[in-house]
Amino acid sequence: MTVSFSSLGLSDRIVTQLEGMGITEPTNIQEQAIPYLLSGKDVVGQSQTGTGKTAAFALPMIERIDWQRPVIQALVLTPTRELAMQVSAAMKTFLGGNERRSPILTVYGGQAIDLQIRRLESGVSAVVGTPGRVIDLINRGHLRLGQVEWLVLDEADEMLSMGFIDDIELILSKLPTERQTAFFSATMAPPIRSLVNRFLKNPVTVTVDQVKAAPSKIKQQVYFIPRGWTKAQALQPILELEQPESAIIFVRTRKAAAELTNQLQSSGHSADEYHGDLTQTQRERLLARFRGDKVRWIVATDIAARGLDVDHLSHVINYDLPDSVENYIHRIGRTGRAGKEGVAISLIHSLDRRKLQAIERRVKQSLAVCQIPTRSQVEAAHVDKIQAKVQEALSGERVASFLPIIAKMAEEYDIHTVAAAALQLVYDQTRPAWLDMEEPQNRGGGDYDRGDRGDRNDRGDRGNGGYRSRGGGGGGERRAGSGATGKPVLREGSSAGGGGRYDRRDSAPRNESSRYERDSRGGSAGGGRGGYRSEERV
Repeated sequence: MTVSFSSLGLSDRIVTQLEGMGITEPTNIQEQAIPYLLSGKDVVGQSQTGTGKTAAFALPMIERIDWQRPVIQALVLTPTRELAMQVSAAMKTFLGGNERRSPILTVYGGQAIDLQIRRLESGVSAVVGTPGRVIDLINRGHLRLGQVEWLVLDEADEMLSMGFIDDIELILSKLPTERQTAFFSATMAPPIRSLVNRFLKNPVTVTVDQVKAAPSKIKQQVYFIPRGWTKAQALQPILELEQPESAIIFVRTRKAAAELTNQLQSSGHSADEYHGDLTQTQRERLLARFRGDKVRWIVATDIAARGLDVDHLSHVINYDLPDSVENYIHRIGRTGRAGKEGVAISLIHSLDRRKLQAIERRVKQSLAVCQIPTRSQVEAAHVDKIQAKVQEALSGERVASFLPIIAKMAEEYDIHTVAAAALQLVYDQTRPAWLDMEEPQNRGGGDYDRGDRGDRNDRGDRGNGGYRSRGGGGGGERRAGSGATGKPVLREGSSAGGGGRYDRRDSAPRNESSRYERDSRGGSAGGGRGGYRSEERV
């Protein structure tokens, strides 16, 4: 029996609004959570991004709030400004009405606080925001929570990983005890469970099967980086062979995002960077270009990419592996949506093998190990692409205008030679420039197999299993110049001496505090210097 939104208890007005958006059937999390929330129960929802949890809490909220009453009755907390904007936009769409006069206000750092204060003073019914800016507005006396009836904590696990747990407790302590509360999280770590026990009343737990977070339509591949290669050098031939229609390339820091973007653009690729250094206007403009297919690839940090939803994404590339398995699931789940196929590619060093083992246990399969394409493979693929374009041109109308030129040249040269010369011109003009660079040595170092002991540098862990390199390992990061452009690139040093670096990312505007955490980037032998990076707080 097919479940409908009407059968869940939603009003005809909401159902009609959803049908106008092309939404006719609820997702698993919506089917489970909506009836409980409509009945006034507290709910703990455990599900991954992309399962439809925004509608799961937003639709019951819209049904039960008096939107004509200009006092704050609902508060939704999200870890990042991107997710806050996404949730707010969805709520406004579900509610309908005039966007400019919407009773839903989004508050976050990076936007002028005076504008947000004016909106609050004019009266709104719901606020969606990040913890830092919410606390700032509370402390200034402009965000009054005395009549809040609904609280939603979205992406609770991400709040925890970003260090917002104290802020969340502070906000919860200022809310009325008589309210309805919903927590949504991909995982339920002990600190989150503690919050649930303290602040929710007899909550109902609804869960979406976590295995579905890695759909079978996502083709997961790993490429081991051979000894003597950098990640950037390995990525180039992979991209040339894969030719992603649209991709997000995940890196660890904003500096890595800027450097990799610069290298891709220098090679003639359509790429741009997406990280915390960008202003909100720059982020929105980039997303519009990406969704409009004016930019093919985005190089992004995890913190910036939260809330970045693109339906047509063909590839996700883990240039740097994430710190947790759940973040890996979150990343690759951005492709392979709506029944489409997707590809998830991870660049792996020998020192990453334990992370890879954890990922394989989580997704319950061995990821396909691929060899980095050789130059001959890339060149052959490039020739095939030119041939396909020629075949497409043969069926076009413009080809007739060039026939007199070919006929005249055929009087002196063999027709096949003329065609070959034309193809050579196209090939030379479009051939990737990096193919002319000197190929890194020790390519044989990329010959990996799954062994029963760790590599030589991993002392004390020989019995733990993993990946073994016949040619060498990887290590920490150092900086060096590119032989082609003179621009800095990331190179992989030895595992004994990889040094960290200082990096601030997603810094808050002046007069707004930021949270710092140590970012130790040293090698496995302990030689690296840690750095501090500023995580976005407001």
